[in-house]
Amino acid sequence: MSRQPVIVIVGRPNVGKSTLFNRLTRSRRALVHDLPGVTRDRIIADAERPGGGRVTIVDTGGLLLEDEDRYVPLIRSQAEEAIRGADAVVLLLDGEAGPIPEDRDISNYLRGLGVPVVPVVNKADRSGVELGTPEFAALGLGDPVPISAEHGRGIDELWEALEPHLGAAHEPDEAAGLGDEVQVAIIGRPNVGKSSLLNRLVGVSRVLVSELPGTTRDAVDVVMERDGVRYRFVDTAGIRRKGRTDRGPEVLSVVMARRHLERADLCLVVVDGAAGISGQDAHVAGYAWEAGRATVVVANKWDLVEDRAAARRAIADQVSRQMAFARHAPMVFLSALTGRGVHRLFPLMAALQQSHSRRVPSAELNRLVKEAWRAHPPSVAGRREPRLFYCAQVGTAPPRFALFTNLATQPHFSYLRHLENALRSEFGFEGVPIRVMIKGRSR
Repeated sequence: MSRQPVIVIVGRPNVGKSTLFNRLTRSRRALVHDLPGVTRDRIIADAERPGGGRVTIVDTGGLLLEDEDRYVPLIRSQAEEAIRGADAVVLLLDGEAGPIPEDRDISNYLRGLGVPVVPVVNKADRSGVELGTPEFAALGLGDPVPISAEHGRGIDELWEALEPHLGAAHEPDEAAGLGDEVQVAIIGRPNVGKSSLLNRLVGVSRVLVSELPGTTRDAVDVVMERDGVRYRFVDTAGIRRKGRTDRGPEVLSVVMARRHLERADLCLVVVDGAAGISGQDAHVAGYAWEAGRATVVVANKWDLVEDRAAARRAIADQVSRQMAFARHAPMVFLSALTGRGVHRLFPLMAALQQSHSRRVPSAELNRLVKEAWRAHPPSVAGRREPRLFYCAQVGTAPPRFALFTNLATQPHFSYLRHLENALRSEFGFEGVPIRVMIKGRSR
């Protein structure tokens, strides 16, 4: 199978790279904000070519060649790694600002890497911008393509300029469809090691890692295959409570993190194993459980713990007290820094994915639920004897069950928990939320 062509979008900060990325991929995958430097990691998505076939589009962080910001070296290394694997590079320029020395530096830098570059002048819908477009030809990369990424103007002309560098159209492999992927969201509060864990899982430095909290803003996804299972890992921004979230990019980051959480099959909830579980960790894990995602509690930074037996007991106690809803979720103690314990995640994730999509045979389901009902019937007001007619599984991911009864009102939530525990014990739904609904009928 031929390799899918790759287009990388580069440019200095705040020229509209993420807006163009979203336009080409017809998505809202990348964060867009007026503040420069919102994008830091590589964001990747597929796009349809106008003539048929697909290409991979890569959005990179704002490219600066001077170390004037703490993230600049990290962003530049991510961008350079993407550029070296590209079939074509789109150098996005700000038509409103005109050519500036930073644009010339980036042009020379790209020329030295020896990749095909298509210069593109953005914001061509604004007054006077298109008239000044020829000024960018002085960069020595050829005649630029004027576009408006925000309004879609000039996108067809951009595709025409890119086509000579992309080769024959590439059709997607049916066996590699998204339906065969296990989508894993890595979530947690800021600075617990989510990006370090993703890099360790995939075996490459794929996302920015810094001791500074809040390094990750966009959700970054990476696809890999392990033991015959195809995984799509999504590293999300650190989630904090609304009251502790600043306005602007951080708010958008949390919104994007929760959006990707809703699309995931399972979640790795990363906590700081050395510091223990906080109320904020429970808050983040609650998002995963409410969304119905299979969940693993990952205690990271285990290399910093001295008395590990005592720390295990403390964390288990904290989970039972602060995260009672996830008390059945498995826990893995590891160090993303050293890699110790990370290998235990893959078989665990494969088992959780099977449980998350498991469908129980109707005969076994009704036998178990009727036994649990007879042994402990629900308490109801009045003289009417509670009766269970039958039970049916009405969905998966998460598993959902409906009990059809003669009850006119819902029993206490503790009774639903009793039924959930019976189902979990019999059919092995550890780490998977279960939804049990009581369907009543009137006299």
